[in-house]
Amino acid sequence: MEGQELPYVLVDCIGERYGVYEDHVGFLKKRFHLITMKEYLENKTFLSKKIRAIYMWYHKPAIDEELLQSLPNLKVVASSGVGIDHLDLKLLSSYGVKVANTPFIVSTDTADLGMALMLASSRRLVEGHEMAVSPDTEYFPADWLGVEVSGATLGIVGMGTIGYKVAERAKAFEMKILYHNRNQRKKEEESAIGAVYCKKIDDLLQQSDFVLLAVNLTPQTRKLIGKRELELMKPTATLINISRGLVVDQDALVEALQNKVIRAAALDVTYPEPLPRDHPFLKLKNVIITPHIGSATKKTRWVMMEEMAESIEAGLAGLPIPREVLL
Repeated sequence: MEGQELPYVLVDCIGERYGVYEDHVGFLKKRFHLITMKEYLENKTFLSKKIRAIYMWYHKPAIDEELLQSLPNLKVVASSGVGIDHLDLKLLSSYGVKVANTPFIVSTDTADLGMALMLASSRRLVEGHEMAVSPDTEYFPADWLGVEVSGATLGIVGMGTIGYKVAERAKAFEMKILYHNRNQRKKEEESAIGAVYCKKIDDLLQQSDFVLLAVNLTPQTRKLIGKRELELMKPTATLINISRGLVVDQDALVEALQNKVIRAAALDVTYPEPLPRDHPFLKLKNVIITPHIGSATKKTRWVMMEEMAESIEAGLAGLPIPREVLL
C-alpha cells in the first residue's frame, strides 16, 4: 500500500560471494526494506525489533538461537532451494517462526544436470575434452571408449519430484528404471515411466549400471551409501549424486574408485564444498565434480527469488504460506 513502510527483511549481503544477486535487488526492494547482516550488527538496537523476515540465500545468513533471540518480531524464514538440513526446524518453531523453501522450481534443472552427469561420465567427456585440447595430443586413439547409456539400467534412490523427472528423461534413452523410495509410487506413475520399485536398496544397487541419488539429507540418509553399499554395486557401475554430499561416505567412495570397486562417480555435491585442494577426489580420473549447480540457471534462480518473496509476503500478511515447510 502506498505510503506504508515496507517490511524489514534480513539478508546476508548483496552481491559478493553468497549475497543476493545484484539483478534481483530491484525486484526485492520494491517489496521489502533489505537489511544486510553488516547493517544489522552495526545498528542492532534499532533494527532488532524492525526485522520481520529472513531471506536465506545460499544458506545464509546462518540462523542460530542467538540470532532468533535478538529478533523478537521475526515471523518467517524463506530459504532458497529444496534442502532444509541447514535449518533447525524445531528451534524455529519454538520461536513461532514459519519456514518456506522452493522445492519444485529446482526439480527440472536438477534432473537435467543428473542426466548431464550420467552422459558426461559414461562417455568420458571431461577426459575427452582434455585430450582434444592438449598441446601434446598427436592423434585420437581408436580405443577411446565409454559405456552405453541407452538401454542401460538406472537405479534412482529417492523418487520424489527430482527423481521422477530424472526417470522421465531416462525413459527417452530407453533405460530400464529401478527405484528405491520410502513409499512406493502409484501404479499409474510407475507405468508412465516404466519404473520398477525395489523395496530393498540392496536389490537396486546390485542390478543398476547407474545409481543416482536424489534424496533429502536426513539422519536416515546420512552416509546412506557407504563401503557395504558400494561393494554391492557392479564393478562397471557409476554413482551419480545430485542430492547432498553427506549422503555418501566420501572416504569409502574414494577407496572404491581407487580400487575399481565401481567404475566411476559423477558428483554435483560434496562435503565440504568446495573440497580441500588436496582431496583425493581431485586426483582421480574416474570422478567428475561440478560445483553444486543443480538449480543454477538464470530462469530458475529468478523464480526461486520470486517464490521466496511471495512466501515472505504471505507470512507477514497472516495468509497461508506457499511451500511452507512443516514439522
